[in-house]
Amino acid sequence: MLWLFLILPVISVTSRSLKVYDKPTPTAISDRLIELVTQGAFRGVTYYRLAALADTIGPRLCGNESLTQAVDWVRNVMISEGLENVHVEQVEIPHWIRGEERARLIQPRYAKLSMLGLGNSVGTGPNGIQAPVLVVRSFDELTARCAEARNKIVVFNPQCDWISQPLACYGPVVAYRSGGASHAAKCGALASLSRSAASHSIDSPHTGMMTYDPAYPKIPAASLSVEHADMLDRFQQRNQSIEIYLYMEAQTLPNVIGYNLVAEIKGSSLPNETVLVSGHLDSWDVGQGAMDDGGGAMISWTVLSLLHSLNIRAKRTIRCVLWSCEEFGGIGADQYFTAHENEVPSMSIVMESDLGVFHPYGLQFKGTNESQKIIQTISQQLRSINATQVVPNGEGTDIGPWLERGVPGASLFNDNRNYFAYHHSKGDTVNVLNSTDIDLAAAVWAVYAYAIADLDNLLPR
Repeated sequence: MLWLFLILPVISVTSRSLKVYDKPTPTAISDRLIELVTQGAFRGVTYYRLAALADTIGPRLCGNESLTQAVDWVRNVMISEGLENVHVEQVEIPHWIRGEERARLIQPRYAKLSMLGLGNSVGTGPNGIQAPVLVVRSFDELTARCAEARNKIVVFNPQCDWISQPLACYGPVVAYRSGGASHAAKCGALASLSRSAASHSIDSPHTGMMTYDPAYPKIPAASLSVEHADMLDRFQQRNQSIEIYLYMEAQTLPNVIGYNLVAEIKGSSLPNETVLVSGHLDSWDVGQGAMDDGGGAMISWTVLSLLHSLNIRAKRTIRCVLWSCEEFGGIGADQYFTAHENEVPSMSIVMESDLGVFHPYGLQFKGTNESQKIIQTISQQLRSINATQVVPNGEGTDIGPWLERGVPGASLFNDNRNYFAYHHSKGDTVNVLNSTDIDLAAAVWAVYAYAIADLDNLLPR
């Protein structure tokens, strides 16, 4: 079995780590968690786990066997570690495959174009598509020039100030990745290419999910590197004829069975109430899925490992869930919520790390003003690592259904200004992260999870 080649080195916890406090204060326990992961036996372990996952298994596309291998490996190591209630829960997930693909500029010169097919796209057929190009910068421009798009390949090249506001740019730009094909098909286009949703690029296309409007034909959809989208735009501005050949073997196969992976540290006095920490194990099929979201999954696992090593139990159960198929719309998490909806009244907070595990500043939080005050108080337990900031918008795809029902939510607040330089690209590798920052992120995650789980009452909602 693959996991046998990935067994972690034995982690010895010293007697000092197991020190028993007569009446441990929250700060004392937080200090022990921080010390263990940043200076003690768990220093570097989270990074080691991430590198083993990313290097040995690699990308873990929804529906692909590599995702099942990742679940099997983590589950087996969790069991050997002695974590509680380690199990998988089946979910039905889509199975899209990329196949071979390429794009070539035919006019005004011959050149290879850097592209990646978009998830859920159809293929071009065995002969590919060769057609003239219309470049537009917005849906409004396409509407105004709709007649020109017929029998052409439409290229969407939206502009945004990625340098000063990378997180704010993602939503507006990704709208063209998601919905561009149907907008183009409405005008009779043959295919849709969209500028990558990327803050920086070294001729690196970024993939992602797209959807079809059932009212219009399904046409192939892919992303272009920032450089090539801009080049096509300049061709058009000079009134030069543009022609592209596009070939894609993409197809959607029948749904398959996937798994959400669950493990716990049971609560000492309120085991039926829960704090949930999470990240998603699936990734795109390019790069290694280290940043998105191997790191988030690994720090969530480390929360349980730290508490187990110190033999510490909060009042409530702390549950780690590693989601399946987030990249195709949170499919595994939606099915988990349906199966566990009865736990809404007993869920204190849902936490998801899915925006990188770079140097942490604190926590993004979504909840009532009363809950916010409690989180602000807990934040002071992180003064030793200067991660006390609490900011709004603690959201995530996988925890969305819980937030809609009023459960407080949180995500890691970290220095992710370069997140969208690597996001959904071949550049999402272990190299973009470092061990020290991951340890600090795990410390933030563990301190908040434990402190919230050990409160006298559930977080107000």
